[in-house]
Amino acid sequence: MKIIVSGFEPFGGDKTNSSWEAVKLLPDSLEGAEVVKVQLPVSFRKVKDLIPLILEEHKPTLLLLTGQASGISSLHVERVAINVMDARIADNDNYKPEDEPIYPGAPAAYFATIPVKRAVESIRAAGVPAAVSNSAGTFVCNAAMYTALHYVESVKMGTLVGFVHVPASPLQALQGNIPSMAPGLAARGIEACIKACIQYQRTITGDL
Repeated sequence: MKIIVSGFEPFGGDKTNSSWEAVKLLPDSLEGAEVVKVQLPVSFRKVKDLIPLILEEHKPTLLLLTGQASGISSLHVERVAINVMDARIADNDNYKPEDEPIYPGAPAAYFATIPVKRAVESIRAAGVPAAVSNSAGTFVCNAAMYTALHYVESVKMGTLVGFVHVPASPLQALQGNIPSMAPGLAARGIEACIKACIQYQRTITGDL
């Protein structure tokens, strides 16, 4: 069993990205599954190209994407990704789409295929604040989630796909007086989320 966990590179003038700082702290294996950590670019176009390649190369049981969301105070497990790109700021390639579809003619939205509420319960049981979120936004995080779900559905790949938004790190919060979460605590929550997803997959397949 292979698990892919991604975080993003810094953007918007920041020198770090809280999602990647947390992902880097994850162990290399969990519940007998290999954990592969991937840093994604904050680029609409590159994410659309990279995610299908990552899925085809690794054919993981689970792809758990993570991204930074300044202003939140808990891990947010996303329920849905929508087929739109609408950027408040430009991405790292200086692309700033407005009301553009990610894939013209594709479904308006996809639901995450991980057990969202079970994941939230698992994260909270690990002592980390967490909540269900019904909007992954319209920036690159949403585009990454939508791209992964769209590709998995299109090629009928059995990979579970989910997304977790991570609060800013304490260092970032000092600069903007916003809520924060230490990378170690965020990593603990992400690890609990992964374990919940692995157990869910084993329940589906009967491989207990």
